[in-house]
Amino acid sequence: MAALERYDLIFRNVRLRSGETVDLGIREGRFAAVQAGLAGEAGRVIDAGGRLASPPLIEPHCHLDAVLTEGQPRSNASGTLLEGIAIWAERKQALTHDDVKQRATEGILWYASQGALHIRTHVDVCDPNLTALKALLEVREEVRDLVDLQLVAFPQEGILSYPRGAELLEEALRLGCDVVGAIPHYETTRDMGVESLRIAFDLAEKYDRLLDAHCDETDDDQSRFVEVMAAETIARGLQGRVTASHTTAMHSYNNAYAFKLFGWLKRADLNIIANPPDNIILQGRFDTYPKRRGMTRIKELLEFGINVAVGHDSVMDPWYPLGTGNMLHAAFLALHIGHMSGYDEIPRVWDLVTDNSARVLNITDSYGIAPGKPADFVVFDAPTDRDALRMLAPALWCVKRGRVVFEREPSTVRVYREGQEPRPVVYLR
Repeated sequence: MAALERYDLIFRNVRLRSGETVDLGIREGRFAAVQAGLAGEAGRVIDAGGRLASPPLIEPHCHLDAVLTEGQPRSNASGTLLEGIAIWAERKQALTHDDVKQRATEGILWYASQGALHIRTHVDVCDPNLTALKALLEVREEVRDLVDLQLVAFPQEGILSYPRGAELLEEALRLGCDVVGAIPHYETTRDMGVESLRIAFDLAEKYDRLLDAHCDETDDDQSRFVEVMAAETIARGLQGRVTASHTTAMHSYNNAYAFKLFGWLKRADLNIIANPPDNIILQGRFDTYPKRRGMTRIKELLEFGINVAVGHDSVMDPWYPLGTGNMLHAAFLALHIGHMSGYDEIPRVWDLVTDNSARVLNITDSYGIAPGKPADFVVFDAPTDRDALRMLAPALWCVKRGRVVFEREPSTVRVYREGQEPRPVVYLR
């Protein structure tokens, strides 16, 4: 009898998003086999019991330098974006290298233990000492066994409106930031906002980096910097490498302008990131009734063929006092606010925190469950992506490069009825 194929790790009876039930054979950190009835043996064999195996969740937009600072030095009483920025400017004065590393590492553990094994974080570089950036450059290396971390050089207080803003932004790229950031709507004037984008695009070309700008994060329907981003992307041939985060003003654009804009966004192959937890808390604060949801047009953008991803954004910081870094929570909110509850729409919501986010991070070549690709995946306590979203199912196993890095015991709820034996409550039909 021929010897059985040897693997480092085998997951049996996982259900893929396609509905197919297969075994995953992993060797040397990569998928060596993805097939039903895999004949093989391994040092560890785990039976997933028909649960969903998905490529890792992705956090495409967060702020790990500010994570877990809620209430320091005070809470955001008005709940507005502007007060959040003011509070962060105060808290930033007390940043230390160890403070940033400790909080960011803890935040990463929260994210990764819930299935987010790729994270893009914006790092405030409006700081003459670049304290947070230098700390997160170290964290990026120290957590490589758990997550792949991309750092965005983010000029929170403006490239032109902050002293030496452009100089600090470029220094951050020289030190090793992966992505160029910008915040044009926060610059003092519109002209300065346009020029700040040109500076950011120049740096993206000079250092061969991706670009991800906070853009039009306001209820002002006249904030239209995303059209400038599309024009610069097309003119420079950077299609697919540029992302506009938030774009909440798009919620307030008139339809004639919005649908003209969609054509240019499509031509630019511009990525859009919505951040439901923050967007729906921070926007509409100046409204009486009706109050705007303040989230970009996810459903319509997708229908137009534009790539849209969803981020969690803030976790217990001056902008959002809640959260645990659960990307399914962000997707769940997007489903509701974006009116994406149709039978065919719900799986597209899962795409927002997986495949679509992989396009934003430019990692599609190494992402997914297929032979030869890095063995990064998550098994959720649900049989399908639809059920995982519905139940906000926990991640039972998180695997990074073929190694189980987080493991959780399934929970059981039992009901005790008079005259009957106890039985579990299962939230499945």
